[in-house]
Amino acid sequence: MASAKEFTTDLIRNVVVVGHGGCGKTSLIDALSFVSGTNARHGKVDEQSSISMYRPEEKSHEMSMYCTPAFAEWKRYKINLLDTPGYLDFFGEVDAAMRVASAGLVVINAQAGMEIGTQQVWERLDKCGLPRMLFISRMDKDGADFESAWQSVSESLGKNTKFLPLQVPMGHGEGFKGVLDLLDGEAHHFDGAKGEFSRDPIPDALQEAFETQLSELQESVAETDEALLDVFFEEGSLTREQLIKGLSKAILSGDIVPVICGSSITTYGTQQLMQAIIEFMPDPTSRVEVATKDGEEVTLEAKDEADFTALVFKTSIESHVGELSYFKVMSGAVSNGDEVYNTDTSTVEKFSHLSIPHGRNRLEVDRLHAGDIGVITKMRNTHTNNSISTKSTQYQLAQIVFPSPDTRIAIAGLTHADDDKLGQALAKLKQEDPTFSAAFDSELRQTIARGLGDLHLQVQFEKLKERYNVNVSTAEPHIAYRETIKATAEAQGRHKKQTGGKGQFGDCHLRLRPRERGEGYEFVDAIVGGVIPSKFIPAVDKGVRESAERGFLAGFPVVDFACECFFGSYHSVDSSEMAFKVAGSLGFRKAMEKAKPCLLEPVLFLEVTVPSESMGDISGDISNRRGRIQGMDTMGDRTIIKAIAPEAELFGYAAAIRSMTRGLGFHTRRFYGYEEVPSMIANKIIAEREKEKEEE
Repeated sequence: MASAKEFTTDLIRNVVVVGHGGCGKTSLIDALSFVSGTNARHGKVDEQSSISMYRPEEKSHEMSMYCTPAFAEWKRYKINLLDTPGYLDFFGEVDAAMRVASAGLVVINAQAGMEIGTQQVWERLDKCGLPRMLFISRMDKDGADFESAWQSVSESLGKNTKFLPLQVPMGHGEGFKGVLDLLDGEAHHFDGAKGEFSRDPIPDALQEAFETQLSELQESVAETDEALLDVFFEEGSLTREQLIKGLSKAILSGDIVPVICGSSITTYGTQQLMQAIIEFMPDPTSRVEVATKDGEEVTLEAKDEADFTALVFKTSIESHVGELSYFKVMSGAVSNGDEVYNTDTSTVEKFSHLSIPHGRNRLEVDRLHAGDIGVITKMRNTHTNNSISTKSTQYQLAQIVFPSPDTRIAIAGLTHADDDKLGQALAKLKQEDPTFSAAFDSELRQTIARGLGDLHLQVQFEKLKERYNVNVSTAEPHIAYRETIKATAEAQGRHKKQTGGKGQFGDCHLRLRPRERGEGYEFVDAIVGGVIPSKFIPAVDKGVRESAERGFLAGFPVVDFACECFFGSYHSVDSSEMAFKVAGSLGFRKAMEKAKPCLLEPVLFLEVTVPSESMGDISGDISNRRGRIQGMDTMGDRTIIKAIAPEAELFGYAAAIRSMTRGLGFHTRRFYGYEEVPSMIANKIIAEREKEKEEE
């Protein structure tokens, strides 16, 4: 295994590379790795030689699915580049990467400009409070338009932020051969396969365009700082040093987002990008990390002299390697062979083969400094979101908040052999991906897998087959229906049995009444005069509970009702807890017949984000699914539709949205409550359940 140099904290930049799916993030990282010399060849996605998109499932689907760290070494600096997926189904990986980044690099396709995925990652960057840069990619392609691309982003996202180009491109498409650098006051003409360029005077024909953009840049930067504004008014301009200092401060505060451009295929603009990252993106000391110990908050400093603390932000299981644990050193430093303490599992681990990750490769280092990103193999008790420190400190770091997996599907092994291996294989997938889960649901009598979308689940099942030789079949999940009542009713439950010896006798009068949705079950003891001894009352309650759990109409649990036991009788010899339990069950079922029982179904709250031109199709589809639209919001050229719809109508909904919006729409969902099922549908469900019982 190759070895790598050490980089001190001040020379480290941790940058998460984000953007809409297919905008060129992975290709950009390949270009930066090649130009900087950290990768000997120029990896390319279409040739399946990418440094960061190398896993079989990524190659087969031709898209990034994971947070994959790589790095570029440029002028003594180490730029950690966290490649991320651009599709919502894999956004748990985006959240993990942002948790350990100090800045964001947002990649925009010069041919497309603002896209749905750009908005999604931008909101996450805002939530994390990360400064960011905009890189307009694919400037060498037909239809590339630098100004249109960054202006479209500015119009959609620039409410509280100014997007300011640091360059003016010279040409587009095949004519893209250079840029006017506003900070250096030079024309950079590209002339090499590794982003090389010549420094030349600004051409006369472009002098006016250069001066216009420079004036706007200087004025905008001056407006962010009173001292600079005074200088600008007095002198009419800012020096390069003043401009860079003011720009750095404004970028860090989020007032300004710098915009630069280039091409990953030709590598044009990559050297300028790395220089801008070094100059304007902060080192790890800019992020204040707060840990807890014994309930008290502790502020951690990203310096080697501090106590060692790290967060595991990713777990990966790879063939011939085993489990890989990716972590960021939040404070202190760690050396190869050190013993560390896992605060979450209360176990000691040894850091052997300490390495830095570079896509598919790992480069061993003797020491990792504060703020850097590392990887360790075969940690026995350490997984994603675990805090690592020392046994004396035992600091607990804030965990990554992963999105909730709300797409469900039922799975089963194709054979008995598959079934035997399924549980262990699913546990390994969950260990690697916190946004995936699978468990047997005893009520539904199915193993239910949950993920962030149909594609996310599909990929998990492909991994089951390829990695663990487990084949599964999939089916629509059963729905967790409920039953309830709509009227008050009374009935007597009487159980009397004589078998020759001691008999059984229990007698209770019950009154059922409806409760509000979500209020659950309530038992009321209204017995007076001791007509039923108090010791038998809990047995009546138990009989009602057990019978309600078995259901009345279709075998689904009865909910949201009160049961009042108001009269009864007993026998001094034959009465027992068992007899009153049976009596309670009988009384409940008799009362249910008169209480207007009905079927309830789970209803979900949806937020559907689609291009505005697709709003009509989506609204109509929601109505066809028995949904009710609650409201709409407009955000740029997108519409966010808020609706309530039955869970039974939403199987495969993510795929349906993608189909209606050409892949540009997505949705989130959460449980809303239970509502009554329309009678025609309820009758059909009840009939199906009766048929199932007969077959069993």
